[in-house]
Amino acid sequence: MAALAMGIAVTAAAEGYQVNTLSTKQLGMGHTGVALKLGAESMLFNPAGMAFSDRTLDISASVSAVAPSSTATLPDGSTWDTHAPVSTPLNVAASFRIFDNLQGGVAFYTPYGSGIEWLDNWPGAVLNQRCTLRAFTIQPTLSWRPLPGLSIGAGLMMTWGNVNLDKGLVSAESMDAMLGVLDATGMGAAMGIPAGYRYGTTTPASVNLNGTAKPAFGVNVGVMYDITKQLTAGVSFRSKMNLTVDAGTATVRYADDLAAAVLQPSLGIINQANFEATMPAPYVLTFGLGYKPTDRWTVALDAQLTGWSAYRSLDVEFLDDKLTAFDQHIAKDYRNAWAVKAGVQFAATKRLDVRAGIMVDTTPVRDNNYNPETPGTTKIDPSAGLSFRPVKGLSIDFALMYVAGLNARNRSCTYVDLLAASKPELGLPATRTFTADYCIRAWTPSLGLSYAF
Repeated sequence: MAALAMGIAVTAAAEGYQVNTLSTKQLGMGHTGVALKLGAESMLFNPAGMAFSDRTLDISASVSAVAPSSTATLPDGSTWDTHAPVSTPLNVAASFRIFDNLQGGVAFYTPYGSGIEWLDNWPGAVLNQRCTLRAFTIQPTLSWRPLPGLSIGAGLMMTWGNVNLDKGLVSAESMDAMLGVLDATGMGAAMGIPAGYRYGTTTPASVNLNGTAKPAFGVNVGVMYDITKQLTAGVSFRSKMNLTVDAGTATVRYADDLAAAVLQPSLGIINQANFEATMPAPYVLTFGLGYKPTDRWTVALDAQLTGWSAYRSLDVEFLDDKLTAFDQHIAKDYRNAWAVKAGVQFAATKRLDVRAGIMVDTTPVRDNNYNPETPGTTKIDPSAGLSFRPVKGLSIDFALMYVAGLNARNRSCTYVDLLAASKPELGLPATRTFTADYCIRAWTPSLGLSYAF
């Protein structure tokens, strides 16, 4: 069970929190861009597009505020809400001209990032209480246009990150059953435990899990081709990377002194223990079309496939040989997931562009393998945005996306109850299933700034 807890800590990167806020401008167009010529920001969507830039220097930066909310409705009708902190994914990109048909650049961005906070004593506390995930990528890039209408690009990705998670380690039900046994045998009185003392809905023991993934390397490559003067096609591919935590740390905390006295003899062995785990960051393959029916209108359509099926299991191993009994090989069995995106841009004036878009993002998580540390569901995300250019070369951008998750009904997650598994005398099942309906919403405003000459 301890290793299972560790495994949950690093899976937050892999559920449904692939960040779709890599550009304020493109967020307003449904986060399209694989077949659009975006200058420096092409490094984020399709490195090939950067070669079409005629700018000597192009710099852009964006920051978004993701404010998610989730509600779990249990079979008994009770509802529980998250108190999620606001996440702030960001990106900075800069490109420069080397030759007329060759551009270089570097981008820094947030491919993964999320935060969720349930109550310490909610019924699903043994699965998750709170989780914060941050991942960052640096990508130097080259983009070349060998023919007037054809370009290719490639970037080297270096990604690292950290995760901080709290979850219940012992359920209140199993702890109360253990206290009942101690009462019946007289051991409770000998230990100074008041007769009839129970935890009810309070989680007796929780664990904080903190791990940092060492840098992983991959490539981001793309091709772009002008089919006609108005129609452009693009393909980009971000390779799979393995994110490895070499020495994550577990810290156990207790609800009170009584819980510490009863549980520390068995749980103390994992306090401050180190573990290692490896998880794939899957490939992302995107196809796109960009169409300009007139000089003032731009239309984009992207189809993105994320290779989540590579995430078959999570293997977690403790570094201390004395803890090998806690090693786990946790089945995930994710499936590949598609996201379809569409967007339009209209040049309202010489200084003002307005945008609108929509994205449909399907979840990779199966109904019977659903953990509330990152509650996932298929999402429908409408967006709108604008850019204002007060002076030549300078653009101030704003966008807003609303994430509307389709209700996830009767989702379940099976887990091992720590005390019940180690103490059959409690008369409780060692394996349990947590089931709930989930509703997910999020507002995502974004602000950007760019300058080029």
